[in-house]
Amino acid sequence: MNKRTLRCAIGAVLTVAVSAVFLPSAIGTGAEGKKPVKVDDATVDSFGRLAGAVLTDRTTALLDGRSSGRIAPQREKKVRLSADLAHSEDGALSSLRTRKSRLAGLGEAYTAADTKVTTGRTSVKDGRVTVEVTETTTLTYKKIRGDEPATTGFKAHHELTFTAASGGKWELTAIRPTDQGPRPVNAPVAKVAAAPSANSMPKATPASIRYPGRTPSGKQAGSGYDYRAMAAYAEKYWRNYNPEYRKFNDAGGDCTNFISQALRAGGWKNAPGSASDYRTWWYDSKAQSTSWVGANEWSWFTLNAKRATNLSNVYKMDVGDIMQMDFDGDGSKDHSMITTYRSRAGIPYLTYHSTNTYRKSVASIIASNPDAVYYAYRT
Repeated sequence: MNKRTLRCAIGAVLTVAVSAVFLPSAIGTGAEGKKPVKVDDATVDSFGRLAGAVLTDRTTALLDGRSSGRIAPQREKKVRLSADLAHSEDGALSSLRTRKSRLAGLGEAYTAADTKVTTGRTSVKDGRVTVEVTETTTLTYKKIRGDEPATTGFKAHHELTFTAASGGKWELTAIRPTDQGPRPVNAPVAKVAAAPSANSMPKATPASIRYPGRTPSGKQAGSGYDYRAMAAYAEKYWRNYNPEYRKFNDAGGDCTNFISQALRAGGWKNAPGSASDYRTWWYDSKAQSTSWVGANEWSWFTLNAKRATNLSNVYKMDVGDIMQMDFDGDGSKDHSMITTYRSRAGIPYLTYHSTNTYRKSVASIIASNPDAVYYAYRT
């Protein structure tokens, strides 16, 4: 057997150690009529790194003064999260940040963590790879009362499923805890961890980027929204952030958080409910719904609640309208922006966070990102 140890450091306090123990090459049965599936050593290493990254992201979300941001998943060439599981993990990280706030209210916090991931038995069947993973995590207590122990730790077991995708790539499609008893502190609740079905979500329609678009139709009659107020808010806080809101620059980006703030300034009201339910949209002093901060979840909420409709062309956008981008065309939206100005020539100008930008023309965005998929929303 071969044994490899791979390390990835986050700052000075959080380290992932992934020990991969496999046969030199894993071979399994393919789907009916197809050749057997082979998993080479390099792919095995990638499985281990991705497992470590996902579990470390969850741990990082609990650290005092830290926000969780994705690490290795974006860097792997052969292995990635599926779109559905990426959405689910966004919800998981949001729920863990809420848990961090609740723990702080009870007088408990963590200042550092160390997560080690060891990959064990692996099986390959019908284009799927099942990997058993052991996670060992240690968290350092923050001295709040002064008599806390130095650390707390746990060992947890998970089963990961990787599915063969196009182009010789693999996607992590499921991660399931296999232990009985109370869940670890970095484990999201089951209803958040379960990947939603892509077919069950409201689907946005991609917009044309051909210029010129026709004259934009009027805003929704009787909506009660103040579109000028939305634009004024965005242009006030595009660079100097509003201190009344939390920032998510280190947690996957602040762009959707920013447009949610602007929409609220223009009259959007909270839609209360579970933070992980895409049909809700809210923000308070301790937490927020995933739709407030997640690009995909915002789209699902908006279309389901009929607070916006898709426009057929990005050049139809007017002040207060939203544009989203899918940079790599994988079906998952990556960025959200709000229109704060429209020229007489019919060019919308967008303002956004991550990177903080003021009145950037749609034309320049498209010219710089010609391969992206665009979505336009009439609010």
